[in-house]
Amino acid sequence: MKRVVIVRHAKAVPYGYEDDFNRDLRDRGKNDAKRVSHELKNLGIESDLMISSPAKRALKTARIFAENLGYSENKIRQEPNIYHGLTTADFLELIQSLPEEAETVFFFGHNPGFHYFVQNLLRHYNLDMPTCVSVGINFNVDQWQEVEARTGELGFRFTPKMFK
Repeated sequence: MKRVVIVRHAKAVPYGYEDDFNRDLRDRGKNDAKRVSHELKNLGIESDLMISSPAKRALKTARIFAENLGYSENKIRQEPNIYHGLTTADFLELIQSLPEEAETVFFFGHNPGFHYFVQNLLRHYNLDMPTCVSVGINFNVDQWQEVEARTGELGFRFTPKMFK
């Protein structure tokens, strides 16, 4: 089984849109990221690879998850196209090119793209994607190249509000 975990960045500051790329996390966002990542750790969910948009708010969310999940922050791979926008087909190509030794891969990024990815990877999904939501999608395949749209099963969906 292969697992993709889609994480929308945590709550960012509500200003700075003239320099959107460098918008930072709010204190609430940092706390939410800690809360959700601690819950994932408590459930034994680990990451073999983390890939993030290089935008400040996404990368900071990824670093908080990395710290709490015991993943080296230096190993977080930055993928500029996550920030600039990928189609679902592009995102599938990214997934299909993942290293085979990785079983669970976390992606950190933005809406609306991440909402579309989740909707298009899962067989059924009609929930929202609030900040810091973490959606685990399981694929019953042995190789990443076998992952196709609408074949994933929902493994989990955690939002910060679930743990307050």
